[in-house]
Amino acid sequence: MAAKRKSGSSEFARAERAAKFILSKTKLRPRIGLVLGSGLGAFADEFSGATRIDYKKIPHFPVSTAIGHAGKLVIGKVGDVAVAGMQGRVHFYEGYSMQDVAFPMRVFGRMGIRAVILTNAAGGINTGYKQGCLVVIRDHINLFGANPCIGPNDERLGPRFFDMTTAYHKPYGNAAVEEGKRLGLNIYEGTYCIIGGPSYETAAEIRAMRALGADLAGMSTIPEVIAARHMGIKVLGISCVTNMAAGVLDQPINHQEVLETGERVKGQFVALLRAVIPRMAKDVA
Repeated sequence: MAAKRKSGSSEFARAERAAKFILSKTKLRPRIGLVLGSGLGAFADEFSGATRIDYKKIPHFPVSTAIGHAGKLVIGKVGDVAVAGMQGRVHFYEGYSMQDVAFPMRVFGRMGIRAVILTNAAGGINTGYKQGCLVVIRDHINLFGANPCIGPNDERLGPRFFDMTTAYHKPYGNAAVEEGKRLGLNIYEGTYCIIGGPSYETAAEIRAMRALGADLAGMSTIPEVIAARHMGIKVLGISCVTNMAAGVLDQPINHQEVLETGERVKGQFVALLRAVIPRMAKDVA
């Protein structure tokens, strides 16, 4: 689990300490961060000139326990662009608080990162999706009812009340769709809905999500988006539909299927990220 926090230590101070530790290990100063979800972390193995740091070595950083999450922060280059990539994340269902789940975004912000790509494995609610397709997230629905910004607000991180109208930066989403089509990928757009997990959704819950306008169901990402937007970090979200959600197909859901599908589409996913990152880099230069 996460490192024990000193009494009286603020979220800002913890994030600052973690960021300083990470930046002391590399000369690179990335402006773009990535969170690579279930089965998708291998992209960070392709960074050039990389520095790899175990989460457990970073002060206050939460340690991933989920299968398919390597638990390493990799700082390197994609082409000429310096990036920081998380190989896996932590989830609320692992027993972490919402603040812990969002803490890596706090650290990214203190590192000087101004844009993030958040990826995840998701269940397809939209019957137009196929297993293995990539979906650019245009909006989300938070069925948690929880928020990582609950509690005292530190103005050094962001304002008390902040707008979520454009939680996902539209130009980044447009760039991802354009590049996906150029590459001939099976790419879509949609709305992501979060549930707590670790159990998958019931068929009735999926019907309710569909009625609310959700296209995807998952157990992550939204706390990170909220924390990122609180700090003014621009967000691109991309889901890999690793399975169809409960009740869409007449078959049970299992995590092995999630990992296998992520591995199968890894090449397409990496190609898309490699195409989009240079376009984002021009925006945050």
